Amino acid sequence: LTAFELEQDNIDHNIVPDVATAHVLKTQNIDAVFVGADRIALNGDTANKIGTCNLGIISNFYKVPFFVVAPLSSFDFECESGDCIEIEMREGSELTIINKQYIAPKNSKGFNPAFDVTSSNLITGIACEKGVWAPGDIKALAKS
Repeated sequence: LTAFELEQDNIDHNIVPDVATAHVLKTQNIDAVFVGADRIALNGDTANKIGTCNLGIISNFYKVPFFVVAPLSSFDFECESGDCIEIEMREGSELTIINKQYIAPKNSKGFNPAFDVTSSNLITGIACEKGVWAPGDIKALAKS
């Protein structure tokens, strides 16, 4: 959910920068983490906006359950694993230039993937319209 959606439903929320997630999970007594997914492979690997994998790793480290929530349309039962998911690369200049002004040395190159893949071993469960599934059970979901 976005802050806009939470606000519309009068749900109390905080906006936290990505770089603060380790601190938050360590100090704020978080019960679980929920993220979305743009694509889910047959083995339970998931692709989502960049930074999702980092959050999965941090959640795993602090033993906070990490759930993926996505519609059935996000499941790609033809894709065996996250290794077959092509990662969109955005222009490196998005990281080095703002309003035609360099914010980094001119010879610096930006590496700017739009998505990352979270390994199924970091995921507690994947929720969709047909329930919550263990990543290892996605093959059974494909047959249902």
